[in-house]
Amino acid sequence: MLDVAVIFLEGGTPSTAVTPVEILSSAGFLYENLQGKEGKRKFNVRTASLTGESVQTLSTLKLDPEYSVDEIDSPDLMVVSAGGGDLDTECRRNAQLPSLLQKAYENGTSIAGVCSGVVQLAEAKLLDGRPATTHWALVDECRKRYPKVDWQPERYITENDRVFCSGGVYSGVDLCLYLVEKYCGHQVAMQTARALLVRTPRVWQAGYTAETPQINHEDDEIRDLQQWLFKSYAENIKVADLASRANMSQRNFMRRFKAATGETPINYVQRLRIKAARHLLENDLKTVREVCREVGYEDVNFFRKLFKRFTGLTPTTYRDRFSVNTLNGITYGNRTQHH
Repeated sequence: MLDVAVIFLEGGTPSTAVTPVEILSSAGFLYENLQGKEGKRKFNVRTASLTGESVQTLSTLKLDPEYSVDEIDSPDLMVVSAGGGDLDTECRRNAQLPSLLQKAYENGTSIAGVCSGVVQLAEAKLLDGRPATTHWALVDECRKRYPKVDWQPERYITENDRVFCSGGVYSGVDLCLYLVEKYCGHQVAMQTARALLVRTPRVWQAGYTAETPQINHEDDEIRDLQQWLFKSYAENIKVADLASRANMSQRNFMRRFKAATGETPINYVQRLRIKAARHLLENDLKTVREVCREVGYEDVNFFRKLFKRFTGLTPTTYRDRFSVNTLNGITYGNRTQHH
């Protein structure tokens, strides 16, 4: 069981504090419990504030933590909720927190920030040289205050070397399910989403794929192309066009793409499309043919074979097994589910 500390900040949005507690506490337990089975929690979730005292949120709610931050020794994961207000006030209120986050990270703790809570990670210099996201309304000011951070507001979630960020308030749901999937696997994340009737995690506002591009390499031209593919995977894509976009000969492009990503461009695009299809089948009430077309294929038979090659299941079986709209034959929404 992973030990998690959720940090409550004064003046913050209560949902950014409560959501991590609820989702992470539910993982491995709630889905089984709803079916009359004995579940096993995957995370031991504790709550803390800087002083251990209650915090007043932006609403009329007060949140009472169990501990102060320095009373929780070396958790596996710390999740910082939003602080609310302007950044100067937020940083002044929480001036002691960045050093505590930095120390925890150096001791092996993974650190996640929700919405404006990401600012505390930036203050701790945990985001320098890394991709990060936060609420869209804060990005311009964050770019001025933290110029060493690679701010990517178009993303719901960023991850880099045990540091996680999410964008606006309710992208905290995406972040928490992403964390469940990372630490517990896809099936537990799906079951958790299903039990709570929420969508599986989005990471990119322009697409539906369930993971960020594999960009941990040194080839800048290939990395730029990956970012384009991640948002444009459903277009009519040919290798010659990709090589031209990267300003390379086709032969050189194929060699460099394989060296950087470990796979051919065609296989890479197919994998992006199948991940997008998985997300659609999990969350949307679309037919298999509609999903096929939305991710860039016209031949539904080819799509079915490709989907099975990547997942081991047909699209229909996958939807029946993993749709968040159903639980034990109960249907939510307008589609009737048959098991």
